[in-house]
Amino acid sequence: MEQLGIAEQLREKFPGSILEIITHRGQVTLLVDRKDIFAICQVLKTDHQMNHLNCLCGVDNLKRTAAHLERFEVVYQFYSIDNRTSLRIKAQIPESDPSIDSITSLWTGANWLERETYDLLGIVFNNHPKLERILTAEDWEGYPLRKDYALRGDKEWKGLEELREKAIRLRQYDFYGAQTEQE
Repeated sequence: MEQLGIAEQLREKFPGSILEIITHRGQVTLLVDRKDIFAICQVLKTDHQMNHLNCLCGVDNLKRTAAHLERFEVVYQFYSIDNRTSLRIKAQIPESDPSIDSITSLWTGANWLERETYDLLGIVFNNHPKLERILTAEDWEGYPLRKDYALRGDKEWKGLEELREKAIRLRQYDFYGAQTEQE
């Protein structure tokens, strides 16, 4: 089945959750409410053989003005290897409650991508098996990919000195730049 047919079937099955169907240059995108994201993804996987999750990422649309669209969204790009068709979903996430259900039980590859989105944008994935920071330090404050994140603060990260000391201690194991005592 073609992308637009899949999108129309999803609109019939989830009438309150499919906000808009957009087609642009041969790509179909569904704007959806976050409440049924797990069920929508489950239907895509079982009924439409969307067996590959190409990508999952978060987006901060800080200055978005459309009334039916939220500040944050989680973008999913699915692909059916058997049917050679793809579909993009953009789940709308309100700033007041930046959370959405996890799809790691459907695609295990979503695990890292959801953790990365949580770490950098602060979007919480409900029922994620191990939702914790993955790229920044555990004690990092804020979410670096939010558009209102301060690029420069008035103080250094509190773990910076410890990290510098550790780098100096580990320098002896550097293969490329460190001078060894034998030289």
